[in-house]
Amino acid sequence: MAALASRGRSRRRTINEINMVPFIDVMLVLLIIFMVSAPLITTGLVDLPSVGKSRQQPEHVIHVIVGSDESLKLKVDKDDPKALAFKLLASQVRDAQAGHADTPVVISADRSVKYEAVVKVMDILQTNGVQRVGLAVKNGAAESTP
Repeated sequence: MAALASRGRSRRRTINEINMVPFIDVMLVLLIIFMVSAPLITTGLVDLPSVGKSRQQPEHVIHVIVGSDESLKLKVDKDDPKALAFKLLASQVRDAQAGHADTPVVISADRSVKYEAVVKVMDILQTNGVQRVGLAVKNGAAESTP
């Protein structure tokens, strides 16, 4: 009887460890797939237009200046800038255009101004019928000079 009891115990013991070889194989295959497919994925690059110099500046230009504290100023031609409220922006610009709808309006903003403030100014002008609205930029050569 003792012999039969010892035979039943001689079975293989189960291994309680995880076999890592198949896991590593799968991970290496996935790594190779991602390495091959990564260059094929197109990135969402924004192609911005380049800024060139205008041949001739218009005679009559209206500047809307957005300060670093998001305050507005209106400058007509070479006059001194005058403080302006958001509510009066569209009416003051139309008055400065003096009935000439083709007079360009240029928005100049400080570098630290939020993009939202500039877009808000553009939206107010365009919804109130101001047709030629643009943004003032620095030329690339002008930025690099100290």
